[in-house]
Amino acid sequence: MKRQYSGSTDDFEKKLGRVMERLGVKKYQSNWSQGKDGASCFVEMVYGGKVYRFENSSQKSAACKRNLSNVTDLFAEAVYSLEGLARAVEKGIFTLDMLLAGVPALPAAPPLEPCFVAMGFSSVPSSEAEVKGQYKRLAKVLHPDAGGDEDAFRVLNQNYEACLEIVRGRG
Repeated sequence: MKRQYSGSTDDFEKKLGRVMERLGVKKYQSNWSQGKDGASCFVEMVYGGKVYRFENSSQKSAACKRNLSNVTDLFAEAVYSLEGLARAVEKGIFTLDMLLAGVPALPAAPPLEPCFVAMGFSSVPSSEAEVKGQYKRLAKVLHPDAGGDEDAFRVLNQNYEACLEIVRGRG
């Protein structure tokens, strides 16, 4: 299927950062995946001491008759939806508190090992493949050959090994 939005996931990550700044949200994370079962993405943000999760998937898109299957398109729609919330707040139509009042907050998560947090996970991944996939995404940016910093890449490798050890120990 043809892409609906131009831009890469990196472009939409940058846009998400600007949207979160407009909303006054300092702590957030996002992730996406594309596999044989379809594509999905999420944005989690901390506001008022609670965690809110906004998800999009090829299954949800099909249910709304949008039929988006590309992860970048799904992520773009999530970012654009959050941008719509930011516009409403900026125009004084709503406050973010009012907009989130009907959105259920996620239950408090048990403490997550620092290696998973450093790699951008919000929970312990269920497989080594998830850890490896996240490592590859981060390595593309942090590797010194890609313009990254040697120290940051070294820390990424340490966190990667620690995450794998934990996931293997639980499996």
